[in-house]
Amino acid sequence: MKKMLAILGSPRENGNISKMLDCVVISAKDAGWQVDIVNLYEQNIAWCKGCGACQKSGICVINDDIGPIRQTLIACDVVALAAPTYFANVPGPVKNMFDRLVGAVMDDRGFVPKPRLRKTQQYLLLTACNTPFPFNRLARQSTGATRAMKEFFHIAGMKKLGQVVFAGSRNKTELPPAIRKKIARICAFPIKRAKG
Repeated sequence: MKKMLAILGSPRENGNISKMLDCVVISAKDAGWQVDIVNLYEQNIAWCKGCGACQKSGICVINDDIGPIRQTLIACDVVALAAPTYFANVPGPVKNMFDRLVGAVMDDRGFVPKPRLRKTQQYLLLTACNTPFPFNRLARQSTGATRAMKEFFHIAGMKKLGQVVFAGSRNKTELPPAIRKKIARICAFPIKRAKG
């Protein structure tokens, strides 16, 4: 059975980011995937101490909710990360997760960092920002958030499945059909492969 880790990096459980992630989760479940959902705002994840102990073992020495997230990340086939754009970057809890998982995703002890995850693993990025298109790109709002997310998964050794940006999302309570369609199109690739 194919496995997906769906990470919600937004404090709004019924907001646009959550709705985008729901589209992915429903598609995966309909295809028979096992889906583990993690809401970062409900997790007990301490701040990274920068001690570097994780570089040797791949395991953080702080005993909190990052341990189960690490195990699920290592075992999954696809990660879907949904996080809003906060000041041209990801929210603090998402960045903190990246910091705490650095030893799990890369070995930085040599001259060149080495990825620790499998090349067959894929990632999907979902973000939204208030800035309308094309200014979200020109002002580097959504591109700043997606850059931070891509960097983490790229260093981990994973392959990009796709990304969806909902620009101009201020005061929108429903996802536009074009956003739903793009998510469905991206999600069809791994799901079709899993059935075959």
